[in-house]
Formats: sequence, C-alpha cells, structure tokens
Amino acid sequence: MPQPLRLHRRAFQDDPALDVAVSRAILDRVAAGELPETLRITRPPAMVAFGRQDVASARYAAAVRAAREHGFEAIERLAGGRAAVFHEGTLAIAHARPDPEPQSHIYPRFEEWSGLMEAALKRLGVDAGVGEVPGEYCPGGYSVHAGGRIKLAGIGQKLVKNAGHLGGVLVVTDSARVRGVLVPVYEALALDFDPATAGSVEDALPGATLDRVEEALLEELSRLYEIEEAELDESTIERARELRDEHVSPAA
Repeated sequence: MPQPLRLHRRAFQDDPALDVAVSRAILDRVAAGELPETLRITRPPAMVAFGRQDVASARYAAAVRAAREHGFEAIERLAGGRAAVFHEGTLAIAHARPDPEPQSHIYPRFEEWSGLMEAALKRLGVDAGVGEVPGEYCPGGYSVHAGGRIKLAGIGQKLVKNAGHLGGVLVVTDSARVRGVLVPVYEALALDFDPATAGSVEDALPGATLDRVEEALLEELSRLYEIEEAELDESTIERARELRDEHVSPAA
C-alpha cells in the first residue's frame, strides 16, 4: 500500500534565501518528529545554489559576483554538489523523510528520485536516462539526461540525525538562461564545464511545459505514495525566517 506523503507547492519567488530555508526548516521538523514525510515541488526564483565545496573555494566570492551580475541571487543550498541553477522555468524538489539511519539509505534515495524523474520524462516521450554526462555542471552519477547528451536534472542529499533530505532541480524550459549564468560562474570557480551539456526538457521535447512535466512527475510519485497536498504551516515559515540568513551567500 502506498505510504503517505505530504506535498507543498508554495515557492517564495521574492526571497530565494527564504525559499531554501523553508526546505531546511521542514527537514529539521521532520527529524524532530514534528512533521511527517514531506515533499516540496515548486517553481523557484532565479538563483545559483552553491554547495559546500564552492563555499570553501578561494574563488567563491568571484562566483557569487558573477551570479548576481547575471541577474541570479546567490544562495548556499542544503544538498551537496557544485553550483547549480534554478529559475522560473525549472522544478525544484525537496524531499524530507524521517530515517533513524539516513546514512544507510543514501543510494536507495538517489535511485528512487533519479528513477522517478526518468520514468516521468519517458512517459512524456523523452529519451531519458540516468548517469553522468561528460562535461556536465554539478557532475553526478544520478544526473538525469536526454539521450546521454544533455543534462536535464541533478540531485543531491543532506543527512541529519533521524532524517534525510534529497534536493534537486529539473530544467524544463529556457536552458539558454542556465548556460548564460553557469559559464561565468564556473569560470570564476575554475571548474570544467561544457555548456553544450546543459539542456532542458523543452530542448528534447519541443512544446514541453512546466504543467505537463509536473503532472507526469506526480503521476509517477502516486505509484509509490499516497499524496496529500497541504499548505505550509506558520511554524515552519517562522522557523525558516530564523534560518534565512544562513543561506544567503555573502557579498562579493
């Protein structure tokens, strides 16, 4: 029988750092037993999300400046990996689940979500697969691609005591905007990146829309979960406001 899963779709378009902090607040509250297993699928604001390795780099300040000069806020995300791009033509995923041994379930979580996205895209007619595309941004073995040529989605994780978070981004439209900001950001970080590998669902399936892709993803999720859509509660939002500043990249 499918297990219950709470779904939130609200994004904070005018405050990217708060948007990230909401996912962290949910993770904290799931770990504390205050919330059930919870998923956010949102249409996020424009931001470059930097990982821990980026933040530790001596070139981080230059990368932050490059992101902001190209119209993207710079934030520090929950999940691991290198810099990735979110914008209004993407779907952001944040899945927090209680787990007394989160370290033991890293690979099953990766496999579940890469498989869900692959199946949803195949449902729409995309030649989707899972695996790293040579030269891709934020490289990872669980990237979702089209035809082995262009990366469409990436996922990462954060583990805390008694819970695990899986976060990701699926680029549906406007891959040119992704490339436009990642080129200067990756140059600033001195990271290899082939812009031709950064794509969108729309590139592989002309006419693809956020609505169609989100619907396909939810159909695949419904095979595994009993989805209950709900509004964000005020306690979670208040906790997110307390955490917000921790996710803002410093001024360059």
